[in-house]
Amino acid sequence: MTTSSSSDATAPAGTDGRRVAVVTGASSGIGEATAKVLAALGFHVVAVARRADRIQALSAEIGGTAVVADVTDDVAVAELVAQLPGPVSVLINNAGGAKGLAPVAEADLEHWRWMWETNVLGTLRVTRALLDKLIESGDGLIVTVTSIAAFETYDGGAGYTGAKHAQGALHRTLRGELLGKPVRLTEIAPGAVETEFSLVRFEGDQDRADKVYQGITPLVAEDVAEVIGFVASRPSHVDLDTIVIRPRDQAPHGRFNRQA
Repeated sequence: MTTSSSSDATAPAGTDGRRVAVVTGASSGIGEATAKVLAALGFHVVAVARRADRIQALSAEIGGTAVVADVTDDVAVAELVAQLPGPVSVLINNAGGAKGLAPVAEADLEHWRWMWETNVLGTLRVTRALLDKLIESGDGLIVTVTSIAAFETYDGGAGYTGAKHAQGALHRTLRGELLGKPVRLTEIAPGAVETEFSLVRFEGDQDRADKVYQGITPLVAEDVAEVIGFVASRPSHVDLDTIVIRPRDQAPHGRFNRQA
């Protein structure tokens, strides 16, 4: 997959003339891999996450900037924006996740609150806060990493699929609201990707997390990150609205080709 820079928009001071890309949830998985891909494409990457040690190490590796922030915290998001001295060319809304796999009748309300606060309101906070900077860049791009759960459902997943449906609706609505502005929007909807996702969902239960991917060859974070890099390097008139990425062993509606 060939990628190349697509804009000569002026970058903020202090970034050596490079265009700025903000990546949330950058401490691991898809976010970390995306930060590396974008840095290789010539962006100055602002890596945002709660785990300071991880994003500091990442930023040192790629020549970026680490900002410790929780997307569910209004003050932290405001402080993030205050640290960005100029326009932002790319925003990757990647922070999110799932907790639990309980049926609706046994739903844990705290799990639901966390999923909605992180996936939906977190995306809203960061996007709203950076919109002016993205428009100011003259060639902005918002990539929201949702999931196939943004348009499918499965037993036990109502909290997560509900949050991802809402996150997707937010993103798709913004596509129309920004029509005529110099900002492109792409929704990336991955299927099974082997990251920390299931480990977080099952509160550190490694055996249970491993069973999610047992018998299949899942995607890895780099697979998704490479596609995001391709999106970010398209010419400014090209908008890749929605991209669904699944492993070959996964079909829609929870069907897997599992080998014994």
